[in-house]
Amino acid sequence: MRLYPLFISSGILAREGFGREMKNRLYERINPSFKDVNDLRDVFYLLFSDKNDARWINAVPLKEWCGLIRLLRRHATDNDKQRVHQHFQAEGLFAIEMLSIWIAAEDIEPELMRIEPTLLNADSPFVALHREVVDWLQARRAQHAFDDSHLQVMIEQCRELIDRLQKRGTVVGTSFNVTYLLERLEQTLERLEKLMAIFASNRYLPRRILLLAGTIAGASAEQHSISRLWKQSNKLVARSITQNAGDHGEHYITRNRKEYFAMFYSAAGGGILIALMALFKIYLGTVIDDKVWKGIVEGLNYGFGFTLIFMLHFTVATKQPAMTAARFADAVERNPQDRNLNMKLAQLLVDVFRSQSVAVLGNVMVAISLAALIAFVVEHQTGTPLLNKAMIEYQLHSIDPLAGSLWFAAIAGVWLFCSSIISGFFDNRSNYLNLKMRLHQHPLLKRILTNRCRAKFADYMHDNYGSIMGNLCFGMLLGLTGVIGYLTGLPLDIRHVAFSSANVGYIAVSGDFGWALLTQSIVFVLLIGLVNLIVSFALTLWIALRSLNTEVDNWCDIWICVWQILKQRPLSLFLPIQLER
Repeated sequence: MRLYPLFISSGILAREGFGREMKNRLYERINPSFKDVNDLRDVFYLLFSDKNDARWINAVPLKEWCGLIRLLRRHATDNDKQRVHQHFQAEGLFAIEMLSIWIAAEDIEPELMRIEPTLLNADSPFVALHREVVDWLQARRAQHAFDDSHLQVMIEQCRELIDRLQKRGTVVGTSFNVTYLLERLEQTLERLEKLMAIFASNRYLPRRILLLAGTIAGASAEQHSISRLWKQSNKLVARSITQNAGDHGEHYITRNRKEYFAMFYSAAGGGILIALMALFKIYLGTVIDDKVWKGIVEGLNYGFGFTLIFMLHFTVATKQPAMTAARFADAVERNPQDRNLNMKLAQLLVDVFRSQSVAVLGNVMVAISLAALIAFVVEHQTGTPLLNKAMIEYQLHSIDPLAGSLWFAAIAGVWLFCSSIISGFFDNRSNYLNLKMRLHQHPLLKRILTNRCRAKFADYMHDNYGSIMGNLCFGMLLGLTGVIGYLTGLPLDIRHVAFSSANVGYIAVSGDFGWALLTQSIVFVLLIGLVNLIVSFALTLWIALRSLNTEVDNWCDIWICVWQILKQRPLSLFLPIQLER
């Protein structure tokens, strides 16, 4: 019976790549392959073909499995034991040799050489590990003692190299294929280490064998699972896109008065442009009757407006939670065993809430004030209110929670999440393509720009490509949602806190508003902002945790820590005070 195919393939990502593996699994569903009972990989698949098999395998205590092995050995003859021992060792050592060859072969993978040019050196850790494994195999087959201290050093160096490749990928750009390759390389190295631990001596420890067998059995149960492959690929895609977000998220968290007021002034600047964008949107409603074209033009208004706000270094409230959520997930992944992790995460949540509160405050205060001023000036100059009665009723209805405004705010939160993913994708794409050098050497740009201007333009586009594309796409998503709702008849529209606040400013002056109605409208706007924030933060946190293959153990403990912080420093939730205690 062949054992090595099981050792080198089950539980390790396929070498054919995701696309080919998905085709194979789909065809396997339609026309299952012949199962060879002389191949342990196929035997494992026949034995463990149900997705729930992994549960009961893990539920059986290890001592029970050890008891089963002792029972089998008791009823086997010495000759059978000897043959099994020799065959098991031969197959295991061959599997170790194959795995080390695969690891060494990755040394010439073009994508990895692009990320880490030192792989071109003859003494790359991957190649050096293979040499050490060959020496180790010769010693094992000759039954000689072998000092594996240098071998362990090479394994550790390979781990460090894989980690370095993953980190450098965020700098020079990565892709789904690179992420897939590094994940497979990590799995291969881990399998090699486990097999070498089993075959390091002539006495095979049942515990190590059973632990590996349990892992392989679980993998065999999902060997042809399409959903499992899809989930794995989604995780890898998420990782390849969100790797840049954690670092960006740090810029959107205020931890002192200087950062707090800088965020407020930045949001106030954004509020000025938002009031003007809302005014232009109102104007579009009076000149364009076709709802499809109106949605497209509104999307362009949003997109170019958000991009201009970004380029002027202003802030739109709710645009940051996606980045800060990635920062939160990064903190969980870096210190999973930290005793103070829950308190650190709780403090991070408080910091994020305070930062977003001041961003919303800056947007809302300035947008309402400027909108009210514009409406007052228009009415004073023309003698006619900026908005007529029907438009005022429509705007009031649009922010009413009972009319679905919170549902539409949640849709906007989803688009905020999507815009962060789009930004991450294009940031990564910029690094992957080395956009700066491409633009600097572009033939057309060489003709129309001087070297200095071309260098500045190339640097700016390289650094801000993701944010520009994310803002443009976010605007188009907002504008086209209503169009899709109109064409399909589904309740689809968007509500965003910044534009809703500007609309309140316009209707406050255009209509006969009392303080009670104005206060109620502002509360409705803040509820819209809260939903925008919660949905975008929750979705991004979910995908960021998924991409890092980690999770929060107990949210209740984190909320308890938040409560403890608020009891000690209640004002720190909203204001930059009590932060130094």
